[in-house]
Amino acid sequence: MSELVNNKMLWISRFFLVCYDICAVVASSFLALAVRFDFQISNIPDNYYEMAWEILLMEIIVTLVFFWLFRLYSSLWVYAGAMELMYLVAGCVSDAVVTACLVYLTHGGMKAPMPRSYYVLYGIFLLSIVFVSRYGYRAARSLININADLWSRKKVMIVGAGDAGNALIKEINNSRFVNLRVVCVIDDSKKKIGNYIHGIRIVGDREDIIRVAKEKCIDEIIVAMPSASALEIKSVLDICKETGCELKRVPGIYQFINGEVSVSNLKDIDVNDLLGRDPVKVDLDSIMEYVSGKTALVTGGGGSIGSELCRQIAAHRPRRLVVVDIYENNLYDIQQELLRKFPDLNLVALVASVRNTRRIDLIFQQYQPDIVYHAAAHKHVPLMEESPNEAVKNNVLGTWKVVKAADQWNVKRFVMISTDKAVNPTNIMGATKRICEMIIQTYNKRSKTEFVAVRFGNVLGSNGSVIPLFKRQIAQGGPVTVTHPDIIRYFMTIPEAVSLVLQAGAYAKGGEIFILDMGEPVKIVDLAKNLILLSGHKPNEDIMITFTGLRPGEKLYEEMLMEEEGLQDTENRLIHIGKPIEMDEEQFLKQLEELKEYVVSEPKDIQAWVKKMVPTYAPK
Repeated sequence: MSELVNNKMLWISRFFLVCYDICAVVASSFLALAVRFDFQISNIPDNYYEMAWEILLMEIIVTLVFFWLFRLYSSLWVYAGAMELMYLVAGCVSDAVVTACLVYLTHGGMKAPMPRSYYVLYGIFLLSIVFVSRYGYRAARSLININADLWSRKKVMIVGAGDAGNALIKEINNSRFVNLRVVCVIDDSKKKIGNYIHGIRIVGDREDIIRVAKEKCIDEIIVAMPSASALEIKSVLDICKETGCELKRVPGIYQFINGEVSVSNLKDIDVNDLLGRDPVKVDLDSIMEYVSGKTALVTGGGGSIGSELCRQIAAHRPRRLVVVDIYENNLYDIQQELLRKFPDLNLVALVASVRNTRRIDLIFQQYQPDIVYHAAAHKHVPLMEESPNEAVKNNVLGTWKVVKAADQWNVKRFVMISTDKAVNPTNIMGATKRICEMIIQTYNKRSKTEFVAVRFGNVLGSNGSVIPLFKRQIAQGGPVTVTHPDIIRYFMTIPEAVSLVLQAGAYAKGGEIFILDMGEPVKIVDLAKNLILLSGHKPNEDIMITFTGLRPGEKLYEEMLMEEEGLQDTENRLIHIGKPIEMDEEQFLKQLEELKEYVVSEPKDIQAWVKKMVPTYAPK
C-alpha cells in the first residue's frame, strides 16, 4: 500500500515539474524578446511576436524531450549536487541550440525569423527559472534548518582543510540528521589560513587549536587527515586532547579512497592513536600459501587473539577452518561473523575443552588438521594467582593434550601462543606458559610435527586488558586505578600481533621460540591519563587516578628474553628467534607425568612443584 502511495506521489511531483517547465518556456520566450528590446514593448516588431507564438509549441516539445534525456524528471532534487547542476545546464544549452536550428530550418525562407540574441537570452532565462524550481526547495530547507536549530548543534572544529575535510563539511552542512555545526577549520598550510571552505574560515594552524577551541567554545574536534603518518596524527592529538573536547577522526586513507568519508564513518579517538607509531605491516598474501588449501585448527578461537587468527586465516582461502572454544557465546559470535564475511568458507565451530583428552583426540581424528594454532589459555594473572591449580590444568595439561594429539595425527605445523610473562616468571600464569614452551621444544625433537611458540606482550583491547577497564572506570566517573606509577608494559594491537604470529608460523622449521618486537614500552599511568583526556576530562581534577599497589604475581616491567637465550634475526626485523635452552628432557617428561597426577588432588603447594620444573620461576 505504501509503495502505491509513493509511486502516486512521484508521478504527481513529475506532473507539476512538467507543468512548471512549460510555464518556464513561455516566460523565457517572451522575457527574451522583452530584454532584446530593452523592455520597450512597443518597439517589438509584430512579426517577432507572431513568430514567438508560432514556435512556442516546438520550444515546449524540445525542452521536455531534452529535460527527459538529461534526467531532470528522475533526479532526487532534495540531494542534488554538481552532477545534477551539470545536467540542468546541458539540458538548457542543448534546448536553446536545437531550437535555433529548428527555427532556421523550418522558416528558412524568412529573413532572420527571430533576433540572434533571442536564443541566447531564451537559454539563460530558461536555465534561471528551472534552476529555481530544482534548487529553491533545497536552499529554503537549508535556511530553515540553520535558523531552527543552529544554536542547539554541537560546535565542531575540523583539523585538515584537504579533500577529507571538504567532504565532511559538505555533509555536515547539507544533512538535517547531523547535530553538528562546523565553526572553524585548522590547517598547517600557510596558503590556506584566512581562506574559506564552504563558507567556513580556516583560522590557523595546529598551534592555534587550544586557543581557538577555547574562544569559540568548541564541543567536538574532528581530525580529517587520512593520509597523515601515525606520528603526525599523534602530534595533533596530543594538542587536541588538552582542549577537553570530544575527539573523532577520519579512519585512514583507504576509507577516503573508497568514498567512506562521512560522519557515520568517523572513528572515535582511542589510545591506539596515541602510541605514535605506524601500524606493523605484514604482507600476508606472500606468506600465507602454507594456509591456503589446508585445514587449520584454532583452539581458543573465540578469544581476542584466537578470533583474530580466525579472521586472517579465513581471508586466505583455507580448505577448512576448525574453531574450538569452551565458551559457547564467544564461539557463536566468531562463527556468525565469519559466515557473514566469508560465505564460501568451510567452517566448523566446536565447543570443546582442551583439557578433555578424548574430545580433542576425536576432533583431530575427524578433521585431520594440517596446521594448529593453540591460543586457548587462562591468562589473567591475579585470577590465576588465586586459582593456581586451574592454571596448571588448563595451560599445561591442556597444551600437552593438544600437542600429543597433533603428534599422533601427523599435524604438519603447530604454533603455540606464549607470553612475555613466561620470561623469569613471578606469577603462576607466566610459569605455566614457560612449561608450555618447554613442551613445544621437547616434542619438536620427538615428532614429525614442527612445533613452535610465539612470545609477545600485551595486546590493546584484548579481554582482560587495562584499556576496557579504564574506559569503564571513566564512564563511572572514576577513579581510574593503576597498580604502580612506574609500571610499564609492551603493547601491540590485536591485528598486528596476529599478523606477526602468522608470519612466524611461515618461518617455522621446528623448535623455535619466536619473539615479537613490541616497540617501546608504555607507562600504564600515561595510558590512563590519555584515556581520561580523550574522554573530555582532566586527570586528577575531573577523574582521579589512584595507585593500588602491585597485584599478586605482577612485575613492574616485563621481559621478552631470558639471559640464556640469544637472539637470531629473521627476514622480518620485528620477528626474532630465541635460542632453545638446554634441559633434561627425560626428567622434564617425568615431571609432567607427576604434575598431571598431583594437580588433580587440588594441592595447596602447586607453585613449589612448578618451580622444580621452571627454575627461573620466582613466586612472590
